[in-house]
Amino acid sequence: MITIDYRDSQVSVSVLGEFTLADFKEFEELVLYKVKFDGAVNLFFDLREMADFTVDMAWEEIKFSREHGGDFNRIAVITDSEWIAWSAWMSQVFVAADLRVFHEAEDARAWLDEAPR
Repeated sequence: MITIDYRDSQVSVSVLGEFTLADFKEFEELVLYKVKFDGAVNLFFDLREMADFTVDMAWEEIKFSREHGGDFNRIAVITDSEWIAWSAWMSQVFVAADLRVFHEAEDARAWLDEAPR
């Protein structure tokens, strides 16, 4: 399950439990809408409560990142998991955005807020 919030040029996503393909499709739809009308966006991903993800979601994330890698300015990933942090760093292969991993949401939000708009 995910929750999504957006303001200005920032999209915030929190994942609770399993991250499914349906969740990712919901995220994709919102991001593509925001990019169409507002240009490149910043992403705030809170993955601290993510328990697991489905294989089809992971595949969709790779495809989406390859197709839309230039649609993001900054990406902040909040996690306590080294595996998720490592996966986030690997995603940089597909995106042109500045991606950073944080342990604290406040630090991530401060970094995103200082980004040029």
